[in-house]
Amino acid sequence: MRRLRQLAERTPAARERYVDLLRGLAITMVVLGHWGITVIGYDRAGRPTGHSALGDLPWAWPLTWVAQVMPVFFLVGGYANAASLAARRSRGGDATGWLIDRSARLVRPTTALLVVLAVGAAVARFRGADPTEIRTVVWFATIPLWFLVAYLVVVPLTPPMYALHRRFGLVVPLVLVGLVALGDLGRIFGPAGLATGNYLFGWLAVHQLGFAWYDTRSPDTPARRRLPLSRRAGAVLVAVGLTALVLLTLVGPYPVAMLNVPGERLDNAAPPSLALLSVATAQLGLILLLRGPAERWLHRPRPWQAVIAVNAVVLTVFLWHLTAAVLLTGLLDALGVLPTPRVGSGAWWAWRVPWLLALAVMLAALVAVFGPIEARTRRPGRTGADGRERKPSGHTPLATALAVAGYAGLVVGLLLNSLTRKAAPEPLGLPAPALVAYLAGAGVLRLLRSGWGSRG
Repeated sequence: MRRLRQLAERTPAARERYVDLLRGLAITMVVLGHWGITVIGYDRAGRPTGHSALGDLPWAWPLTWVAQVMPVFFLVGGYANAASLAARRSRGGDATGWLIDRSARLVRPTTALLVVLAVGAAVARFRGADPTEIRTVVWFATIPLWFLVAYLVVVPLTPPMYALHRRFGLVVPLVLVGLVALGDLGRIFGPAGLATGNYLFGWLAVHQLGFAWYDTRSPDTPARRRLPLSRRAGAVLVAVGLTALVLLTLVGPYPVAMLNVPGERLDNAAPPSLALLSVATAQLGLILLLRGPAERWLHRPRPWQAVIAVNAVVLTVFLWHLTAAVLLTGLLDALGVLPTPRVGSGAWWAWRVPWLLALAVMLAALVAVFGPIEARTRRPGRTGADGRERKPSGHTPLATALAVAGYAGLVVGLLLNSLTRKAAPEPLGLPAPALVAYLAGAGVLRLLRSGWGSRG
């Protein structure tokens, strides 16, 4: 608590605390959403299995307009990336140094998850477990990593995309929305491959709005680069987003659900669709409407300390929350007390509360063990061994190329894991090429963070 009070007291007055609150809320909603809609049962071989309840609860599909909060995370990610990049440059640093430093907070907690899962899988295999079963368990535990694939592409694109923002402002996300619309036409009328770019264009569009939000800090910023933050602008965005969403889903060809529902022709989130961007528009409007009261509330000591505490381990919470579900399911199955009520039944709804509480306890234990890896990640480049401010140094072209290659290794590794089928016989749970690519990328970035390749 003392540490939290010190951090809260040192918070700059100009900090947009609302951004930190939104990040924590977004991840919390993802965790509770995944846990809440999980259906646990047994397959034909008598092994525990799980799937989403959305396919059995069509009345809940409109609720995903609120529950799908990944746009919020990319919005605040854009703000945070613009802020940290600008701060780095103001201290004399370059984009390469920023990119290298930015990797630490993302890579270390993710590496811990993958290494623990691989070691656990190897132990299970040594004890005679079926490689297919090992892969199934690890597949469930690594579902959250699909999000990191997109984010680890967006982060290295931040310097050039922020340069485009400074040149063209809000025109850039409008162009990206147009590209998403073009991809959607490919999904609906063909060729379907035309929509592949939406995985990038959709999230980049929302990320660009974070840049525009950050640029409102300076009154000298041209209006074309600034996100309007008034309550009136918020109301307009809510109205426009909801109107477009209703037309696209109830009149148009898009599913109502913003999360994957088996059997639906389109998935609004994979890749992001115009319907999902309409949700993002309405959510942005709601965020603006609540911004004033939220900022005033966050200037109270206790709420702000709570936000700091959550954000210190927010990625750890996200990465391990499905591992908590896997462990709890395995424990209850081993004890012979795993409930498997029918979806939508009274017993199923009654089980939601103890299920969520038990998962929270399990996740808290995992965060206690692995959270310090994230919480203690020191921002590189700020201070030297003597504790004094250290001016960031420049980097060689080779360091820039290696940094990009490092991120590419991370993306390839995580993408290979996501594309490998759930029932593939993988003794380590993760495909070997995926693990090698990821660890190679992480190793390169770790080498660069140690100072190799800098000019100073």
